[in-house]
Amino acid sequence: QVQLVESGGGLVQAGGSLRLSCAASRSPFSIGVMGWYRQAPGKQRELVAAITNGGSTNYADSVKGRFTISRDNAKNTVSLQMNSLKPEDTAVYYCNAGFLNTLAYPGDYWGQGTQVTVSS
Repeated sequence: QVQLVESGGGLVQAGGSLRLSCAASRSPFSIGVMGWYRQAPGKQRELVAAITNGGSTNYADSVKGRFTISRDNAKNTVSLQMNSLKPEDTAVYYCNAGFLNTLAYPGDYWGQGTQVTVSS
């Protein structure tokens, strides 16, 4: 069973930056897609950004130009650099991973979530 452990959430003022990191462990196979999703109170979980092990990426329109996803395949880690944060970015952010190397849908494994709060 793949385990995903996130770190890096917190409280930041609007316009500030945060970096989220996630490490995958106990994977019996090479990890394919890795990504970040978020869920705000009363809303559905949504894609923030995802990346294949070849480096192809997909971003939500709302974060393009502000967030950057990256990964280290050798270490099975994925990071999300979030700049120019807005109050509407406030949510619980979840790390996601799967064995299939596709951006078409989420992987099967989820982290426990980390809170990001952006104050105005």
